[in-house]
Amino acid sequence: MKIYLNDLLRLSDTELKNTKIRLNQSNNHDFDPIQLFKNKDMQLYNGQFYNYGSMKSFQQGQIAIGLLRLDSEKWLLFDISRITKDLNLYDSVGYEYETLHQHSKYFGRTIIRYKNHSQQMIRNAIPLIKECIVFEVISETFDDSGFPGYENVDLSWDELKRVVQKNDWRTALENQKGVYLITDTITGKRYVGSAYGENMLLGRWENYVRNGHGGNKDLKDLSFDYIKGNFRFSILDIYKSTVDDSTIIRREHHWMKILLTKDKTFGYNN
Repeated sequence: MKIYLNDLLRLSDTELKNTKIRLNQSNNHDFDPIQLFKNKDMQLYNGQFYNYGSMKSFQQGQIAIGLLRLDSEKWLLFDISRITKDLNLYDSVGYEYETLHQHSKYFGRTIIRYKNHSQQMIRNAIPLIKECIVFEVISETFDDSGFPGYENVDLSWDELKRVVQKNDWRTALENQKGVYLITDTITGKRYVGSAYGENMLLGRWENYVRNGHGGNKDLKDLSFDYIKGNFRFSILDIYKSTVDDSTIIRREHHWMKILLTKDKTFGYNN
């Protein structure tokens, strides 16, 4: 037997008549709602309550359901709010709103199966909600950032902050020595670092989460906000915990030479 979204929400017929559903998906440019959700970035809610062009998305008093596209037929429920004020703004966030907390236990955990055949991304709940089938209610808040293998690590600072709290990432990083690369995406400058002390890679990268610079002299000259917005973290070499530290240091200097990171034109290694 199919379970539909409103079997969970139990909105009355009167409430449903006053409800809209917004289908949020990436625009392949500057709006990636899944990344915003995982990073707990309020820009996601700005998108949910935005008026594009001269059209209003909602009216005061309406209930707004927010779904995020996961793939062609799956959507993640992330918010249900009531519009408390119409700000009469266009090409801008157009509303004040309050979250309906009685439904919050389903936010980020309820995956809906729905095949969208329309270009219209804001729809009346009737009849759309009758097509929203509950695919899964997961035990924890959605996050598909499983450890991808050392050779595939490529993280923004926001992503780094999130994944160092995940058990699979912590296990992978705290038991391995290595050489890592930090890239400034604005200037192209790089920093090569090594990890062989306490908690190894995990310990080093937690330092960058805490203060941005990790104790590195040239990085201290940059603001924390700049680092958060523009740095990416990856891994060059990985070694077992039993490998002698001198090997790690030797490889670190090898990569500094190859990538010219001791030259201030190209890098941040002082």
